[in-house]
Amino acid sequence: METTGNPMKLGVNGFGRIGKLTAWHHINRKYFGELVINIGRQAGASIEDIAHYLERDSNYGLLSGYLYGCNAKPVIRDIDEKKGRMTVDEMPVRFLRTARNPALIDWRKQDVRIVVDTTGQFLDPTLPGDLPKGSIRGHLDAGAEKVIASAPFKFKDKSKEMIGEMPDDAVTTVMGVNDDVYDPRRHRIISNASCTTTCLAHIFKPLLNILGPQKILSASMATIHAATGSQQVLDRLPKTGVTDLRKNRSILNNIILTSTGAAKALRLVIPEMEQIGFIAESVRIPTSTGSLVILVLNIQEDIDGEPIRREYINGIYREAAADDPKGYLHYTDKQNVSGDIIGLPRAAATIEGHETHTRTAEVRIDLSTVPGLDKKIISTLENTVIRVPVTQTVIYGWYDNEMGSYVNILGDRTVTIAEEM
Repeated sequence: METTGNPMKLGVNGFGRIGKLTAWHHINRKYFGELVINIGRQAGASIEDIAHYLERDSNYGLLSGYLYGCNAKPVIRDIDEKKGRMTVDEMPVRFLRTARNPALIDWRKQDVRIVVDTTGQFLDPTLPGDLPKGSIRGHLDAGAEKVIASAPFKFKDKSKEMIGEMPDDAVTTVMGVNDDVYDPRRHRIISNASCTTTCLAHIFKPLLNILGPQKILSASMATIHAATGSQQVLDRLPKTGVTDLRKNRSILNNIILTSTGAAKALRLVIPEMEQIGFIAESVRIPTSTGSLVILVLNIQEDIDGEPIRREYINGIYREAAADDPKGYLHYTDKQNVSGDIIGLPRAAATIEGHETHTRTAEVRIDLSTVPGLDKKIISTLENTVIRVPVTQTVIYGWYDNEMGSYVNILGDRTVTIAEEM
């Protein structure tokens, strides 16, 4: 437990899956002196119902059990409806139930300097803070000094997104990959990327460190992802203008094809990815948490180097996991199922070495069909067909898309930012 006696207050906007589990994380961590959680509306009949929601979780059990295991006792007391307060494991927790627009949340009055926005609604750092429907910059206008978004940035103006027009005070980071690019003097809005991007970045980084981007000819990824709040429990008629009809189908009964922004976000976190052709897809399945990245790479063999085989790839991950100073990358030779990694602390990615596969074949390239090559040079060649050895590699990486991987690493990002304030 990281108890520091720091009197700083942490603001949390939103109290859904990530918001509640963020509260659990920091109640356990005890780095901040107080939590101020903005719900933005009345919930249930009283604050007792908010305490009931905070205390129980269908994926992770009771908050008291999360904190103290089988010896747990009730941890919520001093519930005060009038003040909107309660004490949770000796930590003061205040709930705000009025404003949904970030600009109207009075963080200044609450003496909150750092806010984690978990709503998933305010993700465009280019928008001004005074929009009627709200903007992530509204938190800054309301008195916060730093805002951390628990999702990738999304630009409403797609032309800005295409040219990468990121505001000078905004940055996307993944802990253990590029968190060092955060500049406390300049950056005020920080995206913690997504659970999938976090996992994928930790899978890719060791390969790039050893192989470099030039050897990786192409890559594709599919995340087999647990259900999220965007899915429906039962089939529902789509709203006006909706184009993806699958999101309105029951997640209880279906495997649902959807999209992921992991490829775009990964380029922000690992710039070398711009040199690699990369496709990312997502499939939602009827589980409540615990997800899997399946990464397929085409790697050019080095004739004079060590052949790229299963043990070579697993060796890269074994060494990277052993040398990871923060322990975010895990490697295992055991056989796992998704339930085995739920709640696994700070495991951004757990490489399942048992399922790593490689297959090498020669790719035939007819130089006469390659654009840009000098025809005169080609005409002097006795044979215009060359054979290039390419190894296709399949790598499996588990991650708990809620608490174990994402929220715990989000908590690390929050503390490291607070330490430099």
